[in-house]
Amino acid sequence: REVAQSWLDGDFDPETKGKIIELRNNDPAGFEDAFYRNLEFGTGGLRGIMGVGTNRMNKYTVGMATQGLANYIKAHAAECTDAYGDPINPEDVRVCISYDSRNNSKLFAKITADVMSANGMHVFLFDNIRPTPELSYSIREKRAIAGVMVTASHNPKEYNGYKVYNDEGCQVLIDDANKIISYVNAIDDITSIPVTD
Repeated sequence: REVAQSWLDGDFDPETKGKIIELRNNDPAGFEDAFYRNLEFGTGGLRGIMGVGTNRMNKYTVGMATQGLANYIKAHAAECTDAYGDPINPEDVRVCISYDSRNNSKLFAKITADVMSANGMHVFLFDNIRPTPELSYSIREKRAIAGVMVTASHNPKEYNGYKVYNDEGCQVLIDDANKIISYVNAIDDITSIPVTD
């Protein structure tokens, strides 16, 4: 309840606040599930039901995950190489972003691109839906440090997800995922994430 109230009192958009109140009034169990924890950033990234709350896929949790990923990239870019073994230029850090046909995938991909761009990264955002292998190829082709695929794969339609790929076009492994998670968990103000329009 305290977390939900912080969203109602905070700098969140009116539509989100209205949905929180509606959920609180009409679905107490759903309300509790939406706010009782943060959506977990696991080995591959995020995956969850779309909706309002810290335990849901929405523009705020996607922004938070992206800022954590951006902070991780900035902290480690100088020691990284691209898929061909060449050093990453910290002044030209590149990220590729793709999405599938699920509800909100394009929106979440755009938010991801805007946050990465606001963090000074060169973003390659596909202009339409693409399969995951094409994202993997683009990471290598563009000599990017990372990629994000917005998809929930085989999960039901109410789900969406956010999968992170490394400079070789593969999903991040557990060691890197744990480091990224620490950067995501360090964000204490979800509404202060920079966004480039």
